[in-house]
Amino acid sequence: MNEMKLWYNRPASNWTQGLPIGNGRLGAMIYGGVEHETWSITELTYWSGKSEAIPSQSNTRAELDQMREHFFAGDYRRGDELAKELLQPKKGNFGTNLSMCDVQLTFAHQGDELIRELDLQHACTRTTYTSGGHSRTREVWASHPGGIVASRLSSDQPGGISFTLSLLGRTDRFTATLFGHDTFIFEGQATENMHSNGECGVCCQGMLKVIASGGSVTADRDAGHIRIDDADDVVIYVAANTDYGSNNDKWKLQSLRQMENATTMGYDQLRAEHVADYRQLYDRVYLDLGVSSQSSLPTDERIRLFFEGQDDDPHLFALFYQYGRYLTIAGSRADSPLPLNLQGIWNDGEANRMQWSCDYHLDINTQMNYFPTEGSNLAECHRPLMRFIAQLAESGRAAAQHFYGCEGWVAHVFTNAWGFASPGWETSWGLNVTGGLWIATHLREHYEFGLDQQFLAETAYPVLKEAAAFFLDYMTVHPKYGWLVTGPSNSPENSFYVNDPQRSEYPLSMGSTLDQVLVRDLFVFCLEASEHLQVDVELQRKLKQAIAILPPLMIGRRGQLQEWLEDYEEAQPDHRHFAHLFCLYPGNQVTPEGTPELSEAARVTLVNRMEREMLEDVEFTLAAFAANFARLHDGENAYKHLRHLIGHLCFDNGLTFSKAGIAGAETNIFVIDGNFGGTAAIGEMLLQSHVGGIHLLPALPAKWQTGRVTGLRAKGNVEVDVSWANGQLVEAVFKSFSPSRVLLRYQDSKIEMALEPGCTYHIDSTLRVKLI
Repeated sequence: MNEMKLWYNRPASNWTQGLPIGNGRLGAMIYGGVEHETWSITELTYWSGKSEAIPSQSNTRAELDQMREHFFAGDYRRGDELAKELLQPKKGNFGTNLSMCDVQLTFAHQGDELIRELDLQHACTRTTYTSGGHSRTREVWASHPGGIVASRLSSDQPGGISFTLSLLGRTDRFTATLFGHDTFIFEGQATENMHSNGECGVCCQGMLKVIASGGSVTADRDAGHIRIDDADDVVIYVAANTDYGSNNDKWKLQSLRQMENATTMGYDQLRAEHVADYRQLYDRVYLDLGVSSQSSLPTDERIRLFFEGQDDDPHLFALFYQYGRYLTIAGSRADSPLPLNLQGIWNDGEANRMQWSCDYHLDINTQMNYFPTEGSNLAECHRPLMRFIAQLAESGRAAAQHFYGCEGWVAHVFTNAWGFASPGWETSWGLNVTGGLWIATHLREHYEFGLDQQFLAETAYPVLKEAAAFFLDYMTVHPKYGWLVTGPSNSPENSFYVNDPQRSEYPLSMGSTLDQVLVRDLFVFCLEASEHLQVDVELQRKLKQAIAILPPLMIGRRGQLQEWLEDYEEAQPDHRHFAHLFCLYPGNQVTPEGTPELSEAARVTLVNRMEREMLEDVEFTLAAFAANFARLHDGENAYKHLRHLIGHLCFDNGLTFSKAGIAGAETNIFVIDGNFGGTAAIGEMLLQSHVGGIHLLPALPAKWQTGRVTGLRAKGNVEVDVSWANGQLVEAVFKSFSPSRVLLRYQDSKIEMALEPGCTYHIDSTLRVKLI
């Protein structure tokens, strides 16, 4: 009953009912039924567009100061006009990630007793059914060690496997050629006309090979497919690679090498290697929240019951949590060439055909993809983002100089596979000057969880130090308040009213709360890191001076945490973004223990937003609600929003989506951040950790009365197991890997602990500690 499987007893008629597999680079969505099956193949680097210089109209401080004078004087209209003239570049060949091709299998028989499943414990999809009194089985998985997608089709009837196989490209520039009787060779280019000029994009090359035991395999070149007749057993391998980041043609040999390795090793050995490689990550965390009668139902029925308000299914929350971990492992491995994008490594094609783009949004979406990574004990899966941030910082130097005449580096609302760092092409959403800084906070998170001193010295501190150099150069002193502020910038992607007869709506201002929170965290971290590393004494002096005049967090006249420096009225009080609450989650400048008044203001902000009749019902918003309420130790509201996320904003396959009409979406669009944000929120309900502090069961809801979790990770390089019964702590176990001192909290109790590496500590319900 506690198996971690998504399973269904009906066909998957389309992509949104399919089941995802991936190896950190190559992905596939498996959907279909008895008579048809499709593997929608994607590759993380298969991007349209190209790297190109983005021209700007401004690169002097004088022009920046001119804009700021208007904002300081309350002339938002003229300030906004100047920002549009000087800080609003053209789109160019930004590009988007694209689907590569579809593998299509067609069977000439019918069947019944269909079961489709995704086994999270073995990272494998499986389809079983009976036909003519005999069982048929198809399984598909993606090997990280082998770099391929692999499948086996089998039957308990000798000669029982017959089907045709075809390969269809998803872009205009794609060709698949039959080679011999059992192999497709394919090549293509990621081109499209919505986000680029239709001429530029990454090239791909790959192959598909069929190996049958018994029966016959023939190539029908007129029909363009491979035909398998009366086989006992069939194995299919797919390899695909791109020229992303390559300087020569050696990349074209990679698919052949992967295919040769697969055929030499054989299916069984490949599969065993795949499972062992996957489970050394997946098995680190175990979560049991209990089971009920609903736990035995097909996954789509369980999701539907949540939609109807029938939530007596704690196991579905545990399944959703482990599904998020599975998607992380499948989509982001230590050697992945890029991090997870808006849709992970999968792609339904919807975002590519409209003004959306399957890219890296830096105003919460990409960040949320990695919110659960450290806490769910998958630190290695964070590394692609670490490398990407370092590359973004390199290209961000040009943006800092060209748009602001400043040193250091900056990036804005989104980026692409080539490190786009310029503002977006509309200031109302594109002038998010701390977008790059927000994503760079993951460098600090990675360090604070693992305490890797080499990573701090060689990656985290150098990149964040250059971000600090930008803001020290870019920021200015507010003439009225004497505070050091950013601007012009926005509070993503919201706007406000000013007190004028026209009741005008504006997006840009000076010193938005999000900016100030991120900058304070940046300056404090760089100061502490430089002192720890004993470097950059002059920078320490500048940082101390700057920190002393940063604006405080403020409470507005409605009791809310202010989103802007001034207590403006929200133009869109039901907006999907409340980025200023970064100070509560994932940041920690606001905590119930340390800043109770600000915590209450944050609660007022959340309640005001969630109770709006026209609240934008968005996957990342629901996940953010849950995580923020967890930080406020409100397990019931966190639970409520998780239940809504799963029941109302998940497709049948458990992947989250953004509703049609939101931000111009033409259909319900798969966006993966809700999966990861929901996973992070569940983790926050069970364990919270800040530097120097660990809080057990801080937001346990009444519906999770009894449970157990093992292998969670806390800041300070600690692993934590927790068990509870009747809503109360039974025991916690700490495994320490670095020396540290922590303040341990449970309910109203707290103790200080000195942790030594290599030691295990057992803590009972009264917080008594026993060293093992």
